[in-house]
Amino acid sequence: MKQTQFEQRYQAHWHAFALQLESLEKSQACDPAHRSFASAYRQICQHLALAQARGYSSHLIDHLQRLALRGHRQFYRHRSSLPGQLAGFLLQGFPRLVRQQWRSVLLASLLFYGSLLLMGGLVYSHPELVYSIMEPSQVSDMEQMYDPAARRIGKLAERDSNDDWMMFGHYIMNNIGIAFQTFASGLLFGLGSLFFLLFNGLMIGAVAGHLTRIGYHDTFWSFVIGHGAFELTAITLAGAAGLQLGWALIAPGRHARSEALRLAAAQAVKLVAGVIIMLLIAAFVEAYWSSMTLASSSLKYWVGAALWLLVAIYFLAVGRGTHAPD
Repeated sequence: MKQTQFEQRYQAHWHAFALQLESLEKSQACDPAHRSFASAYRQICQHLALAQARGYSSHLIDHLQRLALRGHRQFYRHRSSLPGQLAGFLLQGFPRLVRQQWRSVLLASLLFYGSLLLMGGLVYSHPELVYSIMEPSQVSDMEQMYDPAARRIGKLAERDSNDDWMMFGHYIMNNIGIAFQTFASGLLFGLGSLFFLLFNGLMIGAVAGHLTRIGYHDTFWSFVIGHGAFELTAITLAGAAGLQLGWALIAPGRHARSEALRLAAAQAVKLVAGVIIMLLIAAFVEAYWSSMTLASSSLKYWVGAALWLLVAIYFLAVGRGTHAPD
C-alpha cells in the first residue's frame, strides 16, 4: 500500500486519537468516556510499526511516534491512577450514590429490618415459632455456636485462633454470595430481591429472638454488633440495587425495557461494588474481633456502637459539597 493510500485510510483515526489525547492530558483522573483508549493506542502502535517496515516518510513516522509516545504516557498514567479512583469512589462516589438512591435504600431497609424486628419479637414472645423458620438441628447448632461457655464464638467455635484467616475467607465467600443472590435476583422483576430481603430478615430475627429468649443474649449481641454495622448495611444496599433492576423492568418509562435495565444496572453495579468493599471489612471484623472472648462484652458493645455511628456518618455526611467524578 502506498503512503498516500495509507494516510487517507487512517488519517481520521489518527485525528480522533489526537483529540482523545488532548482530553486525557487536560484531565487529572481517568474519564470513563474514553474506554476505547487502549484499543486506539494499540492501533497507533501497529500503524507506526507498519510505517517503519514499509519505509514511509520520516514526517509520517515522526508524527505516529509522537502520538504513540503521548499515548504511552497517558496509558500508564491512568493505569497508575486506579488507587486514586478507588479512593475517590469511597470518599465521594459511593456515599453520594447511596444518598441519591435513598428511595430504594429506604424500601430495602424497611423490608429487611422490619422483618428482622418483627420475627425477633414474635419468637421472643412465642419461642415455638423459631421452628417454623428453622429446623431443630439448625436451632441446636446456633445454640452451640453462641454458648457462653464456648472458647470462641461464632462458626467453628472450637477453632484455634491461628485459623482465623480461614474463617475470614469463609465469611467473605458466604457474605458476598448472599449479597450477590439478593442483588441478581432483582432481575425477576424485583421479586427475588424482595424475597431474599424478607427471608434473611426473618432468619436473623428468629435467631436473635431465640438466643435472647434462652439467655444467650450477651454472647450473641456482643458478637454481631461489631461486624453487623457493615454486613447488615451491605445486604440492605444489595437488596436496594436489586430492587432498582426490578423497577426498571416493571416501569421502564419512555425507554424500552432493555434500555431501562441497562441504565439502572449502571448505577446498581456501582452500589454492589461498594457492597463488596463493606463485606470485606465485615469479614475482617467478624473473623478477628467479633469471635474473641478475651475482650469483654461491654467493650464489644462500645466498639460496635462506634462502628454503627461511623457507618451512619459515612453515608449521611461524607462526600457532601463535592462532585464525584463522572
